[in-house]
Amino acid sequence: MPFDLATRLAERRAAHLYRQRPLLESPQGPVVQVDGRELLAFCSNDYLGLANHPQVIEAWRAGAARWGVGGGASHLVIGHSTPHHELEEALADFTGRPRALLFSTGYMANLGAVTALVGQGDTVLEDRLNHASLLDAGLLSNARFSRYLHNDAASLASRLEKATGNTLVVTDGVFSMDGDTADLPALCAEAKKRDAWVMVDDAHGFGPVGATGGGIAEHFGLGVDAVQVLVGTLGKAFGTAGAFVAGSQELIETLVQFARPYIYTTSQPPALACATLKSLELLRREHWRREHLDALIQRFRAGVGNIGLELMQSTTPIQPIVIGDSDRAMRFSQLLRDRGILVTAIRPPTVPAGSARLRVTLSAAHSVEQLDVLLEALADCNAIMEAEHA
Repeated sequence: MPFDLATRLAERRAAHLYRQRPLLESPQGPVVQVDGRELLAFCSNDYLGLANHPQVIEAWRAGAARWGVGGGASHLVIGHSTPHHELEEALADFTGRPRALLFSTGYMANLGAVTALVGQGDTVLEDRLNHASLLDAGLLSNARFSRYLHNDAASLASRLEKATGNTLVVTDGVFSMDGDTADLPALCAEAKKRDAWVMVDDAHGFGPVGATGGGIAEHFGLGVDAVQVLVGTLGKAFGTAGAFVAGSQELIETLVQFARPYIYTTSQPPALACATLKSLELLRREHWRREHLDALIQRFRAGVGNIGLELMQSTTPIQPIVIGDSDRAMRFSQLLRDRGILVTAIRPPTVPAGSARLRVTLSAAHSVEQLDVLLEALADCNAIMEAEHA
């Protein structure tokens, strides 16, 4: 039998790495219906609580009534509608860049940007902990591909010395499994010395990070001269779907001409762009969402510290609790679920071997009372786990 899929699946199950999809039977929110049971959820990327916001829903309804429900064609044929154009202009203004370009997903935005900018004879240098879409983009570009040590400007510098052709330095803004932020000033300084460009995927930074929610580039005050390619997704803090790349006029025109995932894909529904415009308006206007979220993060970190569990160095809504062993992480997650709390166990190969974790994510939609329920449950479950392994 040429494809022994059954054995592959059995091996993954035996290693406690088998993935299963929970069935969500309600809208996103702090309290959800999953697999027939009501649970208090701490595993969504809906950081600002906009995924089920009534104004965003109404904007989608109104957009569908005005523009229909399908894009109809690619942007370069007849699929680039007025709402798409208005959203691109709004995102350019939001990021402080001359232009922005919509993509249907973050994966497509990363693939499109990297493969349009570099190729054979060029160099791509990426953080070891970058998202899979960035790593895949580097591998598919046909450029010379190398990974530097996580958030290590000296490691990047040593690789820049060996770079050939056009060189693109690629990093996440907020790392999705650790929750830490890229040391962009140091990385950009090394890139500038070698005339390399910097590309930042700030999927998890837009919304929660920055004085106005503008992400890590805003946080560090870095403009288009330092971060030439800025990527953001719309399915996390924006609460909708899709992605964008922001940068110079020349960059966006280059992507329109050469980014295959953009050229050969039907545009997203215009009504979705209408909904995202409303999300962006709420994100920029309602500062209380970020303020409340920051307060929850500080309370959570203090509470987990009192319990004695190991947290990673993160000031973002992504707050991983390191367990280590995959089987133990799954057991901890199940104990929480038995108490009505949904926290996902993240295991290899998504994270390095021996670093399985509970990936707790906080949202502005969570109340202080709900957070305290989580902290109490973590303390109870940790006591059970310690007793089991005494």
